[in-house]
Amino acid sequence: MNIRESMEALEEQYLSPYASFSARSRGRDRPEELCDIRPEYQRDRDRILHCKAFRRLKHKTQVFLAPEGDHYRTRLTHTLEVSQIARTIAKSLCLNESLTEAIALGHDLGHTPFGHSGEFILNQICEDGFAHYEQSVRVVELLEKGGKGLNLTWEVRDGILNHRTAGHPNTLEGAIVRLSDKIAYINHDIDDAIRARMFVEEQLPVVYTDILGHSVRERLNTMIHDIILNSLGKPEIKMSPGMEEAMQGLRRWMFENVYKNDIPKAEEGKAQQMIASLYDYYLKHVERLPQEYLFLMEERGEKKSRVVCDYIAGMSDIYAIDLFEDLFVPQRWNVL
Repeated sequence: MNIRESMEALEEQYLSPYASFSARSRGRDRPEELCDIRPEYQRDRDRILHCKAFRRLKHKTQVFLAPEGDHYRTRLTHTLEVSQIARTIAKSLCLNESLTEAIALGHDLGHTPFGHSGEFILNQICEDGFAHYEQSVRVVELLEKGGKGLNLTWEVRDGILNHRTAGHPNTLEGAIVRLSDKIAYINHDIDDAIRARMFVEEQLPVVYTDILGHSVRERLNTMIHDIILNSLGKPEIKMSPGMEEAMQGLRRWMFENVYKNDIPKAEEGKAQQMIASLYDYYLKHVERLPQEYLFLMEERGEKKSRVVCDYIAGMSDIYAIDLFEDLFVPQRWNVL
């Protein structure tokens, strides 16, 4: 028995009967020889962690576009916070922590530059529309590794696709990530908004904070405990009705007072115009796309509009700004 097999045997002994067992995965689209050390979901976690799309998340907007402060969240730090919350819940429920972590780390790989404002404009201008959760799956199935994708297991891809509010993951691990995503962004976006002096903690609606808690730490502790206590030994992941209602109420308040607020949205129109200009430019000059995107059209028959969308969606905020300046902003004459 090798190391992987012994780890799989341990899963059979200590994981909940409702867990996703590594040895029982529905597998990959392209069969591979099993690793002698790592179970399948650990391999997926490692592939996501080392891929280019994951590294680019460090310069993609969470809420505040291109923030100057070092302490505002980016899409990468959001992802790490989701992973921490999800792993805590999965471990407490004796579910598969590696699968949970892989889904959490991969759930936002397809997010655009400039957060949901970038997603909105791409959905408006792209011929086939755009949704970041579908793009995240496209990243791991096709765009990474020069058109080969990461060849992840079905369970990880299912969790990534279904992490959105309307999603229905087929594993409890995916359901954990779906809830952990909301818990993370509600609380860290409150923290960032307070840092941006948009409001203070005491201005949050007490109808919700009296239930959830009166600080980020209290709210995280309360919601995580609630999920664990209401899901322990059960074939579902859920919050108590009152807790979920309070969380959704606070989420709605955040949409009205933070996500649609003039402070984080101040530069949104400029960012969307920039993305639209880049999209239009590359539709007209498709030959200027990087070679890996030309390969998708020439060798795989992908539509031009889809590939241009792939290229722009993969950009970091910084890269998009620099590219726009290079293409559309005239340079000063500096010959002496």
